Amino acid sequence: MEGNLLQQLIEYYSVNFGYLWDLFIKHLLMSVYGVLFAAIVGIPLGIVIARYKKLSWTIITIANIIQTVPVIAMLAILMLVMGLGPTTVVVTVFLYALLPIIKNTFTGIVGVDENIKDAGKGMGMTRNQVLRMIELPLALSVILGGLRIALVVAIGVVAVGSFIGAPTLGDIVIRGTNATDGTTFILAGAIPIALIAILIDIVLRLLEKRLDPTNRTQKKQKHRPQGINQ
Repeated sequence: MEGNLLQQLIEYYSVNFGYLWDLFIKHLLMSVYGVLFAAIVGIPLGIVIARYKKLSWTIITIANIIQTVPVIAMLAILMLVMGLGPTTVVVTVFLYALLPIIKNTFTGIVGVDENIKDAGKGMGMTRNQVLRMIELPLALSVILGGLRIALVVAIGVVAVGSFIGAPTLGDIVIRGTNATDGTTFILAGAIPIALIAILIDIVLRLLEKRLDPTNRTQKKQKHRPQGINQ
């Protein structure tokens, strides 16, 4: 049975490779566009609430409320205003990606050591220079972590977008749920969706570790020549 299912999957992929590849690219692009727009809004918002902490509770609470709305309900609400298709899905991804991006940007900047910021100010840096040259570089790995979470969430949100006419890999899964014996279709759509999420998570995790100032310091110390012990 398992061997037969595997054979059917291989046959489906070989026959429909062009169609699957097209859906794969569209699925990925909708996810990336939504997160990119969220980053353009969310990172500056995270910086603002890190600077004016009284605003942080309000902004993060609003983003949290958006996150609690079920994806299918959000798509239905936006569909009434924006209609069917990819644009509605991208806007939905944008809304769901805001929370991790805003929260991680805020956490990353607030988490920068005050002594380092004071040293920068002592050298004559302005507030914006401290942000640009100290806070953002040190918070970069945490901000990237927020982008990683947002992208992984986006992959799942886009899959549901098939219900409102967006061309995604979810089309194949829906076809499988409507078929009498649709296991092959369900797996044929679910495997690439999972693959995108896993690849994005791995790549951004590696980049996150590479940009982590703690890891960079440890690497420098390892490669530093040892002095002569007397």
